[in-house]
Amino acid sequence: MTEARVVAGIDGSPMAEAAIRWAATEAASRGTGLSLVHAFVWPEFPVPLGGNDLAPGLRAGADKVVRESVELARKLEPTIEVEGTRVDGFPSPVLLRASKHAEVVVIGSRGLGIALGALAGSTGLDLAANAHCPVVVVRSGLTPATGSRVVVGYDGSPASALALDFGLDYARRHHLRLRVVAAQPLHTEHDRVSAQALEADVRSREGGQDAELIHIDGHPAEQLLRMAADAQLIVLGSRGRGGFAGMLLGSVSQTVLHHAACPVAVIPAGMIGG
Repeated sequence: MTEARVVAGIDGSPMAEAAIRWAATEAASRGTGLSLVHAFVWPEFPVPLGGNDLAPGLRAGADKVVRESVELARKLEPTIEVEGTRVDGFPSPVLLRASKHAEVVVIGSRGLGIALGALAGSTGLDLAANAHCPVVVVRSGLTPATGSRVVVGYDGSPASALALDFGLDYARRHHLRLRVVAAQPLHTEHDRVSAQALEADVRSREGGQDAELIHIDGHPAEQLLRMAADAQLIVLGSRGRGGFAGMLLGSVSQTVLHHAACPVAVIPAGMIGG
């Protein structure tokens, strides 16, 4: 994979299918190819598969996951180039390597090996902290593309600035409105972003002149979810300051990921040297 592409982690689960659907649409919107990556974990266990009767069946099953996933993506978006790959290894390191050449990595919120912890465990957290591109988490069961806007969590940090750029670009390509939310806990003055600073940063960016700005006190996760009731996508930085500090590593991010009624895009700390 030499050119930047949209990458989706697959494992044959309904969660992974939701990720494929979102990723195929995004690849078409970006005018780029789609790479579907299946992490084949069994060679990583201390049980030799070479002479094991299970080995051919396990590998055949993995190849079937790849083949069917590619067929689905091509059916969804016939105009994009789709490639599927089975890679030996655990999901987290496999997708971290893939992220070096990706525009965005898409994963299901549960899947990529439910027994290995899924998003709540190592895969999602490792990607959120260390991926080289934005990470989008998609839950199965969500009605696709029903929201009317993109909602960005903003706190003035470098991570939230990248989240703003991502949100502006996504909103432009998908013809959606943009809402930028700066929510900060009550009775907290540490590292607060002012309404003036919020407006100056957003309005200075291409497309930011028409964005809706919400500067509000309250619990960041609760306010963000409330403001994203009609969102097609929520965008957050993995690490920020003030109300959004510790995203994907603390209670705010876990709350947003658990309760969001739409996909959530995370700007990994690895993109800003965090």
